[in-house]
Amino acid sequence: MWPWAGHCPLAFHFSPRDGSDPRAAGSSKDALPVQSVHRPDTVPSVNSSALSPNVQTLLTASEDCCVYGWETQSGRLLWRRGGHTGPVKFCRFSPDGRLFASTSCDCTVRLWDAAEAKCLQVLKGHQRSVETVSFSPDSKQLASGGWDKQVMLWEVQVRPMRPSLVGPGCGLPPTASGSSGLSFQSGQMLRHLVGHRDSIQSSDFAPNSESLATGSWDSTIRIWDLRVGAPAAVHKELEGHKGNISCLCYSASGLLASGSWDKTIHIWNSSTTRLLVQLKGHTSWVKSIAFSPDERQLASAGYSGMVKVWDCSTGKCTETLKGALDVPHTCTFTHDGRLLVSGAAEG
Repeated sequence: MWPWAGHCPLAFHFSPRDGSDPRAAGSSKDALPVQSVHRPDTVPSVNSSALSPNVQTLLTASEDCCVYGWETQSGRLLWRRGGHTGPVKFCRFSPDGRLFASTSCDCTVRLWDAAEAKCLQVLKGHQRSVETVSFSPDSKQLASGGWDKQVMLWEVQVRPMRPSLVGPGCGLPPTASGSSGLSFQSGQMLRHLVGHRDSIQSSDFAPNSESLATGSWDSTIRIWDLRVGAPAAVHKELEGHKGNISCLCYSASGLLASGSWDKTIHIWNSSTTRLLVQLKGHTSWVKSIAFSPDERQLASAGYSGMVKVWDCSTGKCTETLKGALDVPHTCTFTHDGRLLVSGAAEG
């Protein structure tokens, strides 16, 4: 079942996965609109989007050097934040939902307080456009990569500001979220990983935080050993794709899925580097991938405008969900696995 939302610049899609009445969830196979997130005509094209862990906020990274925050329930624009001096290429929430990061052609990564939409720190070190960023499962580390072929691992330490510093009686208004905000404690670069032969386009941490997978225009996936005392060298290399590795995703048990410009998705045993199954069916490059919580299914969003659902054991496509929008930038399952959600952008 797949809903779609008219001809609008941004849309947020929900699809029930448990056989429940689709109309109760606002969806149907007859393409009933669910939720459209309309943006002003002046907002330039979107490079990527990200959903918050609670699926209440959609981020969009834009060509106008800004990050936008949208409320998924109402579809309204919450805020627009500048600061980058080049197009924003990528954005991602931390697993705990307290932070999000944005990357840009200006060679920086910006770390933001998600509740306040306030920039906490600008991480500098890359020499060219930063194309990907990912948080460790505990949200305490951040990895970035880009056109300079380098991976940088950063320490991320934040703590709540003292409530006495914000709110009535101190001359500052209380925040809209009711929180006191976060203060940034450390942005130290922990490791500098070099080995890819071309631009790095995707990344994801293993569920135990002991390794990091990165994908590149060199058509390889590299898995870096991040354990304390381990040398900062390539741990494993996975080959098999014939194009840019545009997205990576670990499952909770450690399976690794990779999506590519070669229109395929590979599912790997990341411990043995063995290719378990190859998924074929997209007619254009794969933009985003996500495992269901039980790891039986994988969802993938393609640049052709389709979201596909796959059986991970057989490699067969079980559903093709096609809407009216050009580019679904992100897809994810809710934590209970009952909904598949996609954020999309036109242009």
